Amino acid sequence: MDRGLISRPKNNEGGSKRNVGVVSKGIRAPIIRPGDDLPEIVLDSLSKAMESDGIVLENNNIIGVTEAVVAKAQRNFATLTDVGRDISDKFGENETIGIVFPILSRNRFSKILEAISLVAGKIYIQLSYPADEVGNHLISQEKLDDSGINPYSDSLTEKAFYAVFGETRHEITGMNYVDFYKRICNGKAEVIFSNNPTEILKYTKKVLVADIHTRHRTKRMLRRAGAEIVYGLDGIMSEPINDSGYNADYGLLGSNLSSDDRLKLFPKDCQAFVNKVQDLIRERYHVTVQVMVYGDGAYKDPTSKIWEEADPVVSPGYTEGLGGTPNEIKFKLVADTDLKDIPAAEAQEKLKEMIRNKSKASSIPSQGTTPRKIVDLVGSLCDLMSGSGDKGTPFVLIQGYFDNYSDD
Repeated sequence: MDRGLISRPKNNEGGSKRNVGVVSKGIRAPIIRPGDDLPEIVLDSLSKAMESDGIVLENNNIIGVTEAVVAKAQRNFATLTDVGRDISDKFGENETIGIVFPILSRNRFSKILEAISLVAGKIYIQLSYPADEVGNHLISQEKLDDSGINPYSDSLTEKAFYAVFGETRHEITGMNYVDFYKRICNGKAEVIFSNNPTEILKYTKKVLVADIHTRHRTKRMLRRAGAEIVYGLDGIMSEPINDSGYNADYGLLGSNLSSDDRLKLFPKDCQAFVNKVQDLIRERYHVTVQVMVYGDGAYKDPTSKIWEEADPVVSPGYTEGLGGTPNEIKFKLVADTDLKDIPAAEAQEKLKEMIRNKSKASSIPSQGTTPRKIVDLVGSLCDLMSGSGDKGTPFVLIQGYFDNYSDD
């Protein structure tokens, strides 16, 4: 088959109407290795899926590529020695360092802590409670309510915390993260519990800010309160150490465990990557698709209460057509108000006309449509599709996302 000649029949050919809206498909790929030409692999994997499954590309289809394979292909790794070297360069060798608001994660933070312990003399770890920033609970909200402790004003030592709450284990993983983090530090660490970031200054004036989405506020509060040295995780590994990887924008934020002595960093130069993929697909198939790199989705699991987004952003790079927020009207609201007394066929045509003539102006029909960024919505869909397990689909094809009820 001549891949350049694949085209789509008109949707209303033979008088038929569209009966399917948005479609999302995981695209299988080979194992991605450091140094691979990932844009070519994306194109080849997509082409094979098109041929085997009869997929037809159209303008404004969306291609999502998970950040993990982008970083791997870029060789964007750092060893624990590299991280320790950067910590000692910024805080000094064998110094007392305070770490504020790390998340509770074996995958995300444990190896960072291990690297810090290689060069620090003493470590104070300040944990937020009852949960970390992304919803991992040290204690349940019910247990906190029964304790008489005020999380907005009360700071606790480890001894006081255990006296009130006893031993705490993560309800999903079964981990005692307080004990786990202390063991990583080989006797160098003490843990305190407070939601006031300046509490750490009672122990040390040299502070590493480890929260993700609230990091700018935390750094600002610490500096105003008299901290001498303040860096966020976004400032560690923001430049290469020897020949290591790095991320100028996010440093260690978005990093993951890669092996016992190495971290995979969040990918860099993502804008150039998505533009390259878009160009390759346009050259072969003569359509302009939108392309994004996606990480964690922006959603909360109602059972575990965990926010998925432990990356600094859902998408570190995307093509121009994915900018902004959706321009939509609230289908069910219009149906229940403006169209409720109109015959069904007439109401359907009136609704289509309203959609065609919609504007960004605030109005009753647009109320209730949450103004979330397109990349956050699409990235969440991609993350749910591919997951982090064994599906083997690091690329996601989304079709019909920009269509609406008025498109036949």
